[in-house]
Amino acid sequence: MKVAHLLLALSLAFGPWHLLRAQSELDTLAIGGAEEFGPYEDMDVPELIDGTSDRSLLEREDSLSLIPGYQLYGGWNTESIFGRTAMPLALKDTIRLCLSNEACDNAMPVCGDVTSPFGPRRGRMHYGIDLELYNGDPVVAAFEGMVRISRYNSTFGNVVVVRHSNGLETLYAHLSQRNVETGDHVEAGDMLGLGGSTGRSTGDHLHFEVRYLDQPIDPQQVFDVQNGELKHRDFDLHAGVFAQIAKAKAEAARTKYHTVRRGDTLSSIARRNGTTVARLCKINRISTRSKLRIGQRIRTT
Repeated sequence: MKVAHLLLALSLAFGPWHLLRAQSELDTLAIGGAEEFGPYEDMDVPELIDGTSDRSLLEREDSLSLIPGYQLYGGWNTESIFGRTAMPLALKDTIRLCLSNEACDNAMPVCGDVTSPFGPRRGRMHYGIDLELYNGDPVVAAFEGMVRISRYNSTFGNVVVVRHSNGLETLYAHLSQRNVETGDHVEAGDMLGLGGSTGRSTGDHLHFEVRYLDQPIDPQQVFDVQNGELKHRDFDLHAGVFAQIAKAKAEAARTKYHTVRRGDTLSSIARRNGTTVARLCKINRISTRSKLRIGQRIRTT
């Protein structure tokens, strides 16, 4: 039985996996016998204090080694897109992540221009980049790994999350179709699904994220999107990476918006928010002759 199929079968048999911790996962993944995970039957293993053999423990640990980053994350959560993994944003040391050993072990998910970058957007943080595509275009895995999430979400639409052996996770959202299931092993360049505009989306595009222990990283620090290739074979995680994110979040928090109501004008909005019409026009990229629509959001700071 393939590991992918075993993981899926276990998730159905034992209910949702919500941050199953070490012992519980060891117990469930051991089902199926030693022949499924490794030839331990000929090993001379010691007995525990109570007289039982620890052969089963070796079998269980071997099965867990097939899950990318299991020890780093301390679990395999197939329910929550983002967890609450504790990781200090102010790293004292640099963590070097190997991204590539050869040309064929990485791929751009789609070859499209960035239509919306990482960072503050309309008063909130945009934790990924939006890449241009047409409905039905193939979306491929950036690196080798195992599918942790493959389902529909009200915000991301059809979304796939892949965990990689170096601890990174990549997210692919707004797909029109998903071609993989939770527990599937994928290689770099394998098709995960087709591009689209599902979920909270106003047009066809791929929302692409890169995270480490649930902390977002600007994908353009990892990929040269214009050329469709990695910037470097290794990626250094350090305090500066997350300091940039903290700065962007603070900027997003400072940005204020006004939702246009009936009777509003640029002059009344400017007066109410202690600014000028010229300033509103500049930061919203509109002119004094622009017609306001009820429900439109006008940036005021």
